[in-house]
Amino acid sequence: MKKAIAIVLSLVLMFAFTAVTFAAEKAAAPAEKKEAAPVKKEAAPAKKAAKKQVTGEVTAVDAKANTLTVKGKKGDVTVSTNDKTTVVAGKDKKTLADVKAGDKVTVKYTEADGKNTATKVEIMAAPAKKETKAEKKAATPEKKEAAPAAPAKKAAGY
Repeated sequence: MKKAIAIVLSLVLMFAFTAVTFAAEKAAAPAEKKEAAPVKKEAAPAKKAAKKQVTGEVTAVDAKANTLTVKGKKGDVTVSTNDKTTVVAGKDKKTLADVKAGDKVTVKYTEADGKNTATKVEIMAAPAKKETKAEKKAATPEKKEAAPAAPAKKAAGY
C-alpha cells in the first residue's frame, strides 16, 4: 500500500513539474521571436507628465539641491525646481531662497517618471492677526472727559 501511494504521489509531482516547464517555454518563445527579427521602431514617447497641485506648509527647503518639501493634506510632497520654475508672492517675483520652512505655499508641479518638478510656487500672505480686546485697549489711550454733573434735584418738602 505504501508503494502505491509513493508511486501515485511521484506521478502527480512529475506532471506538475512538466506543466510548469511547458508553460515557461511557451512564455519565453514569443520573446525570442521578437529578438530574432528586430524591427526598427522610433523610441516610445515618454508618458505624459501628470499635472498636480499641493497646498500646505513648507517643511524643508534645500537651495543647493533645488528641492522643496510641502506637507499637504495627503502627506509630504517633495518637488525639485529648475530654471523654468517661477516663485511668486502676490505679484512679486521671488526665488527659492525666499521660501522658508513654515511658509504656506501652493505648488503646481508635474509628475513624470517618478520625479516631481515644480512649475510654479506661490507663497501665500500670512493671515492678518485679529486684535484682541486687551490689545485694542492698550493701543487706544483712555481719555474720559468728566461728564457735566447733573443738577441735584431738590428734595420735596416732606
